[in-house]
Amino acid sequence: MKLPTCSLCWYQRIFMFPLALILPMGLFPFDLKVIRYSLPLAVIGGLVAVFHQLLVAGVIPEDVRPCTQGVPCSQTVIEWFGFLTIPLLSVIAFSIIITLLIWAYLRSSK
Repeated sequence: MKLPTCSLCWYQRIFMFPLALILPMGLFPFDLKVIRYSLPLAVIGGLVAVFHQLLVAGVIPEDVRPCTQGVPCSQTVIEWFGFLTIPLLSVIAFSIIITLLIWAYLRSSK
């Protein structure tokens, strides 16, 4: 779509893209070690996504902004249905991945 990318979006991608490779290889067939490798990536990426969402929502003050060059991280590039932004979609994706990994761990420990 040729949209400009802020630095927080890049960090979220850095944590999400390895999950696209690790999860299919570790879940089919299921290997319990996949949780150990992928959960830290998902949690850290989720924290970056939450920070980005708070920045877009205006909760985090102006002087704490990490994007000093290039595209501002607080800029909303896409907004679907009046509320869905790219950082919010990232928060949702990381939350689903974390929830499913914890569920898989709890289910396998029984």
